Amino acid sequence: MGKRFACHKISEGKASAPAILSHERIMFYQVRPEDGMMEEKNHELQGRIIAKKVLIFPGGKGSSVVQQDGLYHLDKFQNMPSALIVQHPDPVLVAGAIIMEIPMVDRLPEEFYETVKDDDVVVVNADEGYVEIQ
Repeated sequence: MGKRFACHKISEGKASAPAILSHERIMFYQVRPEDGMMEEKNHELQGRIIAKKVLIFPGGKGSSVVQQDGLYHLDKFQNMPSALIVQHPDPVLVAGAIIMEIPMVDRLPEEFYETVKDDDVVVVNADEGYVEIQ
């Protein structure tokens, strides 16, 4: 068993997948739906795949239309992140996670962000209120 951290549930569900971290906000409309690759120019995740990963990021950006459209197309191609760990949730992102049934949590302690690394296997259990780095 790894290190466990308490969190706040935003959207229910459980997932386990490798982590991918971003210090920049994400516009899901800039993620290619066919494979989940970030296409936004000069974004720290440009060229990286977020599909089927636990995405750890500050929050979303862009209008509600582009955010929801981006999430919809990722879902259509089955290339959504497995779970979302967000620092600054906004209503658009929250609504998208709930509608698309992606586990989403926030309010993790600073120690979590200091500990987790790209490709660590992370378990998100929104239903029971914890995140675990395995």
